[in-house]
Order: sequence, then structure tokens, then C-alpha cells
Amino acid sequence: MHKDDLKALVTQMYTDLLEQIDGEENATLEQIRIYLDDARATVGSIDEHRLDSLDESKMYFTNSYKELAKKSISSYQNTNDQFEQIADMHKKAVDEHCSMIDLPKLTEHFNTIQTHMTDEVKKANNVIAQLAKQVKELEETSNLDSLTKVYNRRALSSYLHEICSRENVNYEIHVLILDIDDFKVINDTYGHIAGDKILIFIANILRKTLRDGDRIFRYGGEEFVIVLNRIDAILCRSITTRLLELVRKNKLIYKNQSMSVTTSIGTTCFKTGDTEDSLMNRADKALYKAKNNGKNQMYSEVENGN
Repeated sequence: MHKDDLKALVTQMYTDLLEQIDGEENATLEQIRIYLDDARATVGSIDEHRLDSLDESKMYFTNSYKELAKKSISSYQNTNDQFEQIADMHKKAVDEHCSMIDLPKLTEHFNTIQTHMTDEVKKANNVIAQLAKQVKELEETSNLDSLTKVYNRRALSSYLHEICSRENVNYEIHVLILDIDDFKVINDTYGHIAGDKILIFIANILRKTLRDGDRIFRYGGEEFVIVLNRIDAILCRSITTRLLELVRKNKLIYKNQSMSVTTSIGTTCFKTGDTEDSLMNRADKALYKAKNNGKNQMYSEVENGN
């Protein structure tokens, strides 16, 4: 997705949110929070390979998400309206019967109010459960890793399948597997929250260093996969060396402690006839050799394990 597409999508989201606020007589912060939470899930589910124009970007957001957002805000508004009506009934009951102290009549009114409140709570809970299910479904089909905000393994599989399915690729594509050295030791020493911070730290370095046309994926655990497009072996080595150096030189501060991290990287180049498995197996062999050679370095597996 190009930058213009991203800007168009964000603009559409902003416009839709303003429309929702303008359309509500008494908009609340809770409604805005729900809107933004659902928007995050929807954006995460966008398949960028199907969105290569401004119009498609805008249409995707409008069609795929707007209805869900409307339902969410509308359901809460309807519930609020119903409880306002119940509150009015309560007030009338008190005003009409407290002076006369007609206990049977008063009891009847309160029982009616209780029934209405129970019904409305059940309806609200049902609507919330349905919306939560829809949001969960969006998250399950998302192409983004929830922690690092880079692409996830599902997106990687789709992306590599698309590359391997091409009949002719007239430029070089290099695949890198980056693994954080001694990640288990880090988790055991500093805790899993520190481990999560390091994953985000690495993802941010990758985002800031790589080009717009490259792709970053969280492969699982402490591994990232990077796809470098339209480069040769010399430039691939230069970029890989740069990544190793940046990670090694930058330090993460966590709870007033400075944590140093290193990584190992295995690289390979896409060859005509490669499958997703053959490409990843070759990169994985290169990573193993980088680890076995002492970590904090790269190794390139060219073809057929050589």
C-alpha cells in the first residue's frame, strides 16, 4: 500500500469518526473509544495486496468497518435511551405514590421497572457479545502482530506464496531471518515484560532502517523475517550488517536498567522454482550457521544448502 493510500485511509477514518460524533446528540468518550478499538481491528485485517488505489482504501474502510462501528455506538445509545425512560418511570412512580403511600401500587410500579431494567440489560449484553464476537473475528483474520505492529506469520505465508507463484521475477528478492540472541536468558533474568519490550525495540529499529518497499514480519517468538526487494547480494549484506550494528549499539532502558541485545541473521535469495518452504528452509539453515558460528553475525545460504 502506498503512502497516499495510507493517508486516504486515515482521512476516511477521521471523517467517519467526525460524522459519528456529529450524528449523536450526546456523544461520549466511551463511544469514541469503542470506535477507535474497532477501527484498529479493521485496519489490522486489511490485505494490502488488494488495496493499491485511493478509492479502494476508502471503500474498504467504509464497507468493512463503518457498519460495525455504527452498530456499536447505536447499541450503547439505545441502551442509554431505554435506561433514561426507566428513570423517568421511576421518578413518576415516586412522585405519584409517595404522598399517598399506596404500598401495593408502589410495589407494582417498582416490579414493572425492575422487569424493564432486567430486559434492557439482557438486550445490551446480547448486543455487546455479538459485537465482541465480530471484533474477535476481525482480529483473527488480521495480518498484523498485536505486540510489535509489524506483519504476522499469516501475512508472511500469503506474501511468500504470492512471490513463489509468479512465473517470472526479473529482480532479486532476499529473505532474512533475524533471531534475538539468548532471548530465553533475557526473559529469565528480566521477566517476560522486558522480553516484550525488546521485541518492540527490535521491530522499531527494523521499521526505521528498512525501505518502504521492504517487508517486516514477526515469524514467531523472538524471530523476525525480512523480505528485501530489488537489491543485489552486496546491498543485502550491507543492510544486514547495518541491522546487526544498530541492534548491538542501541541499548534498551527498562526499570532503570540498561539492556544490551544482539541478533543473528540468516539470509538467502529467492530462486525461480522456490516454494515457500524451500525458501524459508534455506534461510533457516543460514540462521543456524550464524548461531553456530558464535551469534551476533550473519550467514548467507545461497542455494541448496551451499
